[in-house]
Amino acid sequence: MKFSPQPACIDLGMMWAHALWTLLLLCKFSLAVLPAKPENISCVFYYEENFTCTWSPEKEASYTWYKVKRTYSYGYKSDICPSDNSTRGNHSFCSFLPPTITNPDNYTIQVEAQNADGIIKSDITHWSLDAITKIEPPEIFSVKPVLGVKRMVQIKWIRPVLAPVSSTLKYTLRFKTVNSAYWMEVNFTKEDIDRDETYNLTGLQAFTEYVIALRCATKESMFWSGWSQEKMGTTEEEAPHGLDLWRVLRPATVDGRRLVQLMWKKASGAPVLEKALGYNIWYFPENSTNLTKTLNTTNEKLELYLGGKTYWVCVVSYNSLGESPVATLRIPAIDEKSFQCIEAMQACLTQDQLVVEWRSSAPEVDTWMVEWFPDLDSEPSTFSWESVSQATNWTIKQDELKPFWCYNISVYPVLQDRVGKPFSIQAYVREGIPSAGPVTQADNIGVKTVTITWKEIPKSQRNGFITNYTIFYQAEDGKEFSKTVNSNILQYDLESLTRKTSYSLQVMASTSAGGINGTTINFKTLSISILEIFLITSLVGGGLLILIILSVAYGLKKPNRLKHLCWPDVPNPAESSIATWRGDDFKDKINLKESDDPVNMEEDRVLKPYSSPRDLIDKLVVNFENFLEDVSTEELGKGQENILREEKNEYVTSPYRPYCPPISTEIPQRKSQQLCSRIPEGICLETTEQLLSSVPNLGPDRICEEGEPNPYLKNSVTTREFLTSEKLPEQTKREV
Repeated sequence: MKFSPQPACIDLGMMWAHALWTLLLLCKFSLAVLPAKPENISCVFYYEENFTCTWSPEKEASYTWYKVKRTYSYGYKSDICPSDNSTRGNHSFCSFLPPTITNPDNYTIQVEAQNADGIIKSDITHWSLDAITKIEPPEIFSVKPVLGVKRMVQIKWIRPVLAPVSSTLKYTLRFKTVNSAYWMEVNFTKEDIDRDETYNLTGLQAFTEYVIALRCATKESMFWSGWSQEKMGTTEEEAPHGLDLWRVLRPATVDGRRLVQLMWKKASGAPVLEKALGYNIWYFPENSTNLTKTLNTTNEKLELYLGGKTYWVCVVSYNSLGESPVATLRIPAIDEKSFQCIEAMQACLTQDQLVVEWRSSAPEVDTWMVEWFPDLDSEPSTFSWESVSQATNWTIKQDELKPFWCYNISVYPVLQDRVGKPFSIQAYVREGIPSAGPVTQADNIGVKTVTITWKEIPKSQRNGFITNYTIFYQAEDGKEFSKTVNSNILQYDLESLTRKTSYSLQVMASTSAGGINGTTINFKTLSISILEIFLITSLVGGGLLILIILSVAYGLKKPNRLKHLCWPDVPNPAESSIATWRGDDFKDKINLKESDDPVNMEEDRVLKPYSSPRDLIDKLVVNFENFLEDVSTEELGKGQENILREEKNEYVTSPYRPYCPPISTEIPQRKSQQLCSRIPEGICLETTEQLLSSVPNLGPDRICEEGEPNPYLKNSVTTREFLTSEKLPEQTKREV
């Protein structure tokens, strides 16, 4: 029988299949993620309740369940924590319940963690039930003082019901005063098994309320019970403790007296509830006890008016049980010089406290008086103070000071009975943004500069230390600019502004918490400065001054030329040739003028109108005084008759010189018409009315006296124009 050989490809396929299955198995085992091993196993035996174990596994990536294995009865029995006892769903605790719990006993505990990839077990732990027993806390039912026993309270409580009857219990008692945040503890044991237990707490303060709490445990156990409900009690009252005494010295008046404000309070460490019925005060000058004065008050402050000498003041408080120790204080004389030993001081905030530290150059000083009060715009009404010993720092809680208030803190060195010079600083327990901004105004506005001034913010509105001021200013439709200055500067000069431009401005006050803007003001720069006005005025004035100087110099050099410019020559009518014209000569001159200038003949014969009669008359004057000197009385009368008869020439006299007509009482109408034809209409009407009204009154008395000069014409230097009659052309025609 022959067998055909198997193909080689089949063998190779089988080998590859086995290799693939092997690779898949290796990948499966390499990708498996086992649960974390349980660690930190802890078990507690809650007496007569349960036995509970806990552990702390890492955060699992997949669903994990746990199994807790226990051996008990000293290793003879074992069991597993019931599945319904919080071992499912990633829970990390399990409890064993009675009746399988026996005491005393020793247990072993092992925890298994399991998920889809496998199981991992914890280490085996051993537990003694006596060492891990935890019982209920005791119940306090009274905290009372013992009659006649000072500074002590008696605490009574009930022993826990669920506690081993035969076991000795240990206790921890904690207590504190009502207003304190710090507990003090006392440990003790009770071997008796009485249900009602007592304990006397001593070393307390008199008349002080305390808060008490208890916890207990079996003597062998490491686990304490919880704290009991707190209970309060008060110690008995006794005579008052000592007083802390302080003073505030005011400046001396003119008569040498000064106001001293005395203040006192319970000494540090005195009972919180201590009360005094009153205070006895006496004071006297140093080395003069016979001048002692005594006062009584129920207040904790008193004002005394003392002289300029050194005084001693003593204060005691009293109640129904007695008096406190005497508190004394020395008031130095006005001219006494105090010593100074504090070199530096600083304040800082740490968590919820304000800490003040200082450095002293006198190591023998170990007592300090710290004084603080709010820094307000008005005089503070209350002062706070505290004595510090054996330290160069002082601490106060922030809750005891108001936020956003500035406090003045002063430290006085005290050496025996003498008080040195204080060192003072200011501090805030909390800073905020100021409540209001500074009030601003613009002064000394110029062309390109302005002075900005602002007022300090009131102390009650600052809410912190002002760190700086920032000036914001902006032109109309322009870019905003800012300038920052220190807090001690209240004025700033802005420069490089634009001429004749409106600006808006405000000042911001800043603290460490932020800033707030003040009032907004508007101003406009000038178009021209006072300096420029002064320069222009100086240039113009200087030019005028130079011109005057040159004019004076020119006048001194050529006086006639300057006189001619300032006072030109006025023609003298007396020297004019018109005064010598007579009769035919006058007619010839007129004819000569007409023949010489026939074109202007008609224009010359017509009198040009003027703005007013007075101006016309003022220009028609000749010096009749000189003329009368040349003409005789007979020729004057003859000339007047010829003028009236022949109507050759007429003179218009000034209205201030009376007109002297012939003795004839009739005035030809023709003459009147001829005269009016040469005079403007308004003047003619007025003259005609004057002539008509004067005709009836003409007589011997109205006739002008010969040779009588007119004072007006005598003093006049104005040149008058000479007028001719309009009839002259007609006469000329007849003669021709």
